[in-house]
Amino acid sequence: MGEDVTAPPLDGQDPLRLLPPVEPVRLLASDGTLHEDEAHPVELSDEALLAIHRAMVLTRRVDREAINLQRQGQLGVYASCLGQEAAQVASAWALDEADWVFPSYRELGSAIVRDVDPADLLHLFRGTWLSNHDPYEHRFALLSIPIGTQALHATGFAMGARFDDNPVVTMVYFGDGGTSEGDPHEAMTFAGVMQAPVVFFVQNNRYAISVPLDRQTAAPTLAHKAVGYGLPGFRCDGNDPLATYAVTRRAVERARAGKGPALIEALTYRMEAHTTSDDPTRYRSKEELEEAARTDPIARMRNHLRQRDLLDDATEARFEEEAAERARAVREAIYDAPHGDPLELFDHVYLADRADLAAQREELRAELATRDEEAGADGAADPGTGDAGGER
Repeated sequence: MGEDVTAPPLDGQDPLRLLPPVEPVRLLASDGTLHEDEAHPVELSDEALLAIHRAMVLTRRVDREAINLQRQGQLGVYASCLGQEAAQVASAWALDEADWVFPSYRELGSAIVRDVDPADLLHLFRGTWLSNHDPYEHRFALLSIPIGTQALHATGFAMGARFDDNPVVTMVYFGDGGTSEGDPHEAMTFAGVMQAPVVFFVQNNRYAISVPLDRQTAAPTLAHKAVGYGLPGFRCDGNDPLATYAVTRRAVERARAGKGPALIEALTYRMEAHTTSDDPTRYRSKEELEEAARTDPIARMRNHLRQRDLLDDATEARFEEEAAERARAVREAIYDAPHGDPLELFDHVYLADRADLAAQREELRAELATRDEEAGADGAADPGTGDAGGER
């Protein structure tokens, strides 16, 4: 017989312990009733529970405002997180202040937890700037439009932190569709081998644009994919903020203790279209949406807080008014916001200038100059344009 090359089990455990349970962790019933689980304690104060609910309410209202802005031509496109508020807010709440978040393009809720101004994010969808916040101030990286590339960024950052004995954890968000891409595969391979302190948080909202989950993978669950990388896989009801927090906190503490990365599959549902350019009526039914609405995360949390006498009408009204005010502030910041110089895009590609980029810059400069000349000529020929065209 040849030499046994079986890898030793992580943490001295049976490798089969890596298999995730098929049933997700669920602590709150749809009516808000709490069913405690000793394996997943929720160590949150009453104030923290209210703050999580407030953040979800803010997220939903700003999300709606962003859709309105896109419909009015103020954003080129927008990716809604309606229905995924608990998955984002509660998971981000499980991090420490010094930890880092690496988002995709849908993590408005996580950004609000990190105190990022939503208007700063929306500049990306308007095309005025590539997100306008300071990543180092908020420990929140720039939004990532390419599918899955942020998984490599989070893993590389976590590996560097481990080499520096810096006890931070990174958490990266991507959707079920992202698990079909190569970059998350490479990231989880590296993270598993290097035991990097990173948590891979998959929001399984059941669709990759129009492709349902059963057409994306033959795995029993997305959490089962973790086994191939030597990672533990966790599953939670992503519309249950308490279960999401408890499961994520467990994975974060495990990573911080030097026990390596983990993959979390949060089962949620995308109530809106993939983006405002999508027509979801072509691939899902009204009945499906109505069924998903019965597990609404905000309603579930509201019911729980009221059962515990932590939320009253006055507090709820205050949260709603604050959310409306935040939405108004976002509208004021985004509506007709000026665009920058298109030539500036060349300034942030490479540290040193390159001949090919210089040639492209000059090509764009000439194209812009021609456009401006043509616009000026049209103005001169049209008396309706006023003084811009000269004397009439």
